[in-house]
Amino acid sequence: MIQSDLDLFGPQPQRLASHTVLLPGFALAVIEPLLDALRPVLRAAPFRHMKTPGGLNMAVALTNCGSPGWVSDAKGYRYSPTDPVSGQRWPALPQVLLELAGRAAAAAGFEGFVPDACLVNHYLPGTRLSLHQDRDEQDFGQPIVSISLGLPAVFLLGGLQRSDRTQRIPLNHGDVLVWGGEDRLRFHGVLPIKPGMHPRMGERRINLTLRKAG
Repeated sequence: MIQSDLDLFGPQPQRLASHTVLLPGFALAVIEPLLDALRPVLRAAPFRHMKTPGGLNMAVALTNCGSPGWVSDAKGYRYSPTDPVSGQRWPALPQVLLELAGRAAAAAGFEGFVPDACLVNHYLPGTRLSLHQDRDEQDFGQPIVSISLGLPAVFLLGGLQRSDRTQRIPLNHGDVLVWGGEDRLRFHGVLPIKPGMHPRMGERRINLTLRKAG
């Protein structure tokens, strides 16, 4: 029996918009090194619920690694070289993450991507992320590389206006989503995570989004 290209080379990239590409299972080969690298990051900078500028707790717990980290508090949304709560510098970006992000970006058509920041989000069942734009970075010419771990999620990819229609994109453990170019400022979000138990990650979803912030 002759194998198809899909059987031989695994799931193929899916172009969801002009400059948005889903890479199914792209991170699976490095899951264990990735989790090993993530553990010291989380020990040094544990997940927490930051506050919005209006004083509300954010639904998604988060932390950072990289030379700047994304923060939210009464001063607004911004990047900071240090954790404003502990005063400590954020943990360095693990090499495995740098390499994975660069390879994923290249596979999606963005050569030479070298991130300096990684936002790490922690979702529990029922947690959602409302539609928003990633616009706190200085250079919108660089893509966003998003790595999904654990429970499945439904990613909402919208347009350049909050009211634009959204696509619903299933994301599974090991999937990598890349968007940039004219899609860089698309609104996006995540529907509430459904209850479940992932065999490797348990009752959670972890999402790592790498970007060039400075």
